[in-house]
Amino acid sequence: MHGRDVARTSIRIPSMHTTPYGKAFWIAALAAAATLAGCASAPRAAKVDVTLIAFNDFHGNLKPPNLRVKIPDATQAEGVRSVGAGGVEPFSALVQKLRAEHPYTALVSAGDMVGASPLLSALFADQPTIEAMNQIGVDVHGVGNHEFDHGIAHLKRLQYGGCEPDAKTGKPDCGGRTPFTGARFPFLAANVIDESTGKPLFSPYAIKDFDGIKVAFIGLTLHDTPTLVRPGGTTGTRFADEVETVNSLVPLIQLQGVQAIVVLIHEGGRQKGGINDCEGFRGPIKEIAEQFDPAIKVVVSAHTHEAYICRFGDRLVTSAGSFGILLTEIDLTLERSSGKIVSARAENKVVATDGPTDARLAPMLARYGELAAPVENKIVAKVSRTLSRRVRPASESELGNLIADAQLFGTSAPDKGGAEIAFNNQTSLRAAIAPDADGNVNYGALFRAQPFQNDLVVMTLNGAQLVRALEHQWGADLTASERTLLDVSAGFHYQWDAAKPEGQRVVPGSLTLYGKPVRADSTYRVVVNSFLAGGSEGHVVFTEGTDRVVSVPDLEALVSYLQEQNPYSPPPLGTRVSRLH
Repeated sequence: MHGRDVARTSIRIPSMHTTPYGKAFWIAALAAAATLAGCASAPRAAKVDVTLIAFNDFHGNLKPPNLRVKIPDATQAEGVRSVGAGGVEPFSALVQKLRAEHPYTALVSAGDMVGASPLLSALFADQPTIEAMNQIGVDVHGVGNHEFDHGIAHLKRLQYGGCEPDAKTGKPDCGGRTPFTGARFPFLAANVIDESTGKPLFSPYAIKDFDGIKVAFIGLTLHDTPTLVRPGGTTGTRFADEVETVNSLVPLIQLQGVQAIVVLIHEGGRQKGGINDCEGFRGPIKEIAEQFDPAIKVVVSAHTHEAYICRFGDRLVTSAGSFGILLTEIDLTLERSSGKIVSARAENKVVATDGPTDARLAPMLARYGELAAPVENKIVAKVSRTLSRRVRPASESELGNLIADAQLFGTSAPDKGGAEIAFNNQTSLRAAIAPDADGNVNYGALFRAQPFQNDLVVMTLNGAQLVRALEHQWGADLTASERTLLDVSAGFHYQWDAAKPEGQRVVPGSLTLYGKPVRADSTYRVVVNSFLAGGSEGHVVFTEGTDRVVSVPDLEALVSYLQEQNPYSPPPLGTRVSRLH
């Protein structure tokens, strides 16, 4: 593989009731182990050094995402400097450099390679990202939650190939382009069970051979994935517990003569230090990793878009941030006599935009860029100035207010659902909307701000349910970084008190709609995106809404609203949400 490594072997595993793996697998695994026991090989070096090149949360960022990374620099007054990072061409160049420096390597991904992608990838159903990763030579990819954004059929098409169905006919339509052939690397989904078959949706793990020593890679996503994707994205599947899944696989893998096991898991945490630190770490991955079988020595984590290099006991846990701005070099030493990982160290390396690039990717990027340009560059509105997504202390932002108002505008007509109030999760906003010198905003800028392509859903809720929905913003079971603040539309107002206990922060009687009190027993037509409508991020109150109407797509509502306002000027902040203390 890639001219140096021998071929990888993938194994698909059946299921049972208590774990995804049952008696049939044990029989097959025992047979495999017996076969391996009869194999002999010539004497080789006592140890083998292997380098894993790991990344996560790429999210289709083929072009540099306009982000900077802080790295140590003793020449600077603060001891650090910021460098531009990201882009698939320098990303690939760094991968090739690391491969050239190490005889045995594997390029591994821990999820969210696609989904919530920039227009260059999203406009073509994320095929460009898969094509780029094929060229770069990814070895294995553990799925994340965003791989399920557009449903199981779409995810399978990314793995196995085929053209996207036409919206009207439902038949595959390649749009005049060469048929998509799918990923040339396996998707791994150990804890994602197809309920129709009782088996994992994709292979639970893959095994790679490095000079006669085998390493297994288990891939899985977080158990709560169904709450993080749009409704229907995970229909027909169930998500097993991460620890139970991994620990049930370890003995099965070991029966095949494999003692070195690496976990690629789409779950993570946060820390306060630099890209190679682990200061004040908190997050679910720590508890999960600590419960893994002792055979697991290396965990490549993801999901929080944070960078860290941690050790929890004798277990190395890494994350490479997001958007392809970093790659994690994980250096392993494998002992031939035992087949085990006897040492592991890691370092996050910056994918510098001013460094070498891989020219092989340029033609593909140019081809898709040319196809996307007419859509991306179309001027759709004017705005008076940059609309920031920076959240003020009360919880409002200029971009958030715009999005909520646009969603109310797009669904207020009776035939669109008759919405009176709009709520939007601030986690759906990914970039400020910045006009050009003449105040023009193109479609690409709006897509970058709100890339999830959700439908808007109008429902009926009563005033008491609205209070519960607002209280969830400060849920007692959530950390500050996990709380999902809600943008609210014009005309709606409430107060909250930061000094009150969690669950009691909404000031009683403070909710008003166009100056009139919101009554607990009165009903209101509320619009949210389909992500929230399905109870994602724990917003279960929205699953209780009745008389639901699936209305227009969120981006369509935004374009229509800006064109109606043209030019748009943001209203003053502080008129919708008031914070006490």
